[in-house]
Amino acid sequence: SCHIGFTFCATTMGCAFSNAQKKAIEEAYRAVEEQREDSQPEQKELKLLLLGAGESGKTTIRRQIKLIYTDGFTDEERMESRPIVFSNTVQSLAAILKAMGQLRVPLESRNPNAQEDVRLVLTTIAQQADTKPWPDELVAAMKRMWADQGVQKCYNRNNEYQLNDSAKYYLDSIDRIADPSYIPDEQDVLRTRVKSTGVVEMPFIHNNFKFKLCDVGGQRSERKKWIHCFQNVDCVLFCVALSAYDQTLREDSEVNRMQESLRLFKSILNNRWFTNTSIMLLLNKRDLFEKKIKLSPLTVCFPEYEGDNNVVEASAYIQAQFELLNKRKDQKEIYTHLLCATDTGEMKKVLDSVLDITVQNNLRMTHVL
Repeated sequence: SCHIGFTFCATTMGCAFSNAQKKAIEEAYRAVEEQREDSQPEQKELKLLLLGAGESGKTTIRRQIKLIYTDGFTDEERMESRPIVFSNTVQSLAAILKAMGQLRVPLESRNPNAQEDVRLVLTTIAQQADTKPWPDELVAAMKRMWADQGVQKCYNRNNEYQLNDSAKYYLDSIDRIADPSYIPDEQDVLRTRVKSTGVVEMPFIHNNFKFKLCDVGGQRSERKKWIHCFQNVDCVLFCVALSAYDQTLREDSEVNRMQESLRLFKSILNNRWFTNTSIMLLLNKRDLFEKKIKLSPLTVCFPEYEGDNNVVEASAYIQAQFELLNKRKDQKEIYTHLLCATDTGEMKKVLDSVLDITVQNNLRMTHVL
């Protein structure tokens, strides 16, 4: 038999259980436990579906679930991330250097070998050597390039071209990554960027309840596969990158990423498959949004916005735009969380709350609660 234990996450980022709710769930769990002792039925596995547009942070959330609710990353998995970290770092620098040409931002250092440094970085990618450990001359060239004020100015305009969110994190760590004994740590693994394709399923346990997470690729070419995962879903986790309000899609430079997320959320929210499914809206990349909103106004995406360009007002406005899409407010509640998916401590609080609400709603649907 499977003993049920339950610990509350009473308040988490905009979601809170009242004392009455907490008492009701505790009573429900006791009732379920008594039923188990009598009949020992097979426990249902609760299915979570992780959806969202490309580069909204879904894979990072899946990795956090692995880190928090399973045995985390094995030494082998960390070593497998090593070539990805090498590649993400070199590719990010190359993306900035190419954008400098398009945006007409010149190099500013007095380094006489600057053009040779640029050539070395681009040749490394052309020769498909970006996944290999870096030779000393490449390390020196990358450090000189990243220190160049022109490169930094172009980096600060990264909403005008396609650049991985982890670019600065890795480029600030060139020396550490270049060390011959380098093994990626948890943060390094969490921030790796590999385009998700297909469906990844991951079982895990929280408070003795079994869950299965389904993570599907978010880019347009991947979405035709989503329908295969829509049956028997207990909770949809819909991920949005707050910082994407002034960016365009990687697959279509004419389309704003935030507007794409809104269209996608509307189609999911009002989909017949999810009539009785809990919907969690995860507004991710709060840390990047906080820095960006001071420099780039929200009116880029929402011309009608009249509030201040600060993180509290602007994020509340974005949250309202998503929640207004709910046409069944009397029957369907959206649980919204603002978060930074790379922060494991914060993600544990958010995920505990998400999973506890999913269990509560499932018990209500099965008339236990």
